[in-house]
Amino acid sequence: MAGLAAPALVQRAMTALRAIVFNILYLLWTAAMHIICLPLLLAPSRAIHAAAKFWIGGALWLLKVCVGLDAREIGRENLPHEPVLFAVKHQSAWETLFLSWRLNHPAFVLKKELLLIPVFGWFLARTGMIAIDRSGKASALKKMVADAKAIFAEGRPVVIFPEGTRVTPGHSKPYQPGIAALYAQLGVPVVPVALNSGLFWGRKAVLKKPGTITIKYLPPIAPGLDRKAFMRELESRIESASNRLAAGE
Repeated sequence: MAGLAAPALVQRAMTALRAIVFNILYLLWTAAMHIICLPLLLAPSRAIHAAAKFWIGGALWLLKVCVGLDAREIGRENLPHEPVLFAVKHQSAWETLFLSWRLNHPAFVLKKELLLIPVFGWFLARTGMIAIDRSGKASALKKMVADAKAIFAEGRPVVIFPEGTRVTPGHSKPYQPGIAALYAQLGVPVVPVALNSGLFWGRKAVLKKPGTITIKYLPPIAPGLDRKAFMRELESRIESASNRLAAGE
């Protein structure tokens, strides 16, 4: 038994070491890019987004080389050319990085507190993210819809996490009213997105695990459904697909 356990212990130790190396290099890379790109705070938002894509590309490369964590995409045929609303399962910080890199200058719906983070929050504000006051209720929803309309007018997609927070794989939280308000008011298709990133990069986990994250773009939900039918369809699609991915589909 001891002989069998030793290789497993060595493997776990190596996995931890690789993850620690990634964390150190990721922090150094991020700090360096934030300092180098400070003058871009005076530049147009697309210039900042281009720099962000370079930073994220480097981070994803480090994740692959150091940790052995890669990704695969399923359903790329469901990615439309026109700007749409992406409703994404949220399990990890990974999808915020990946979708920022993958999509065409997306605007994320995020809590306004993130804009208060020194330097990083300044860049978020300059790239035109949709910051919401989660205590604002009706007024916050109205502002979110107005901001989203402005984003679509620029030809950019909007990304929202319907549950409003990261959730452990295999679990779910109530879908928030923001997604229903955007669907009803914007009149654009909604692309549900399922994933299993939490299996490899946990919600509060410092260590990342090697493997392949799967992100799946599901067929769009056309505008026109009533609120209850839309929410039921959206939750059913995202949760069932995410659960299948978590089970190893």
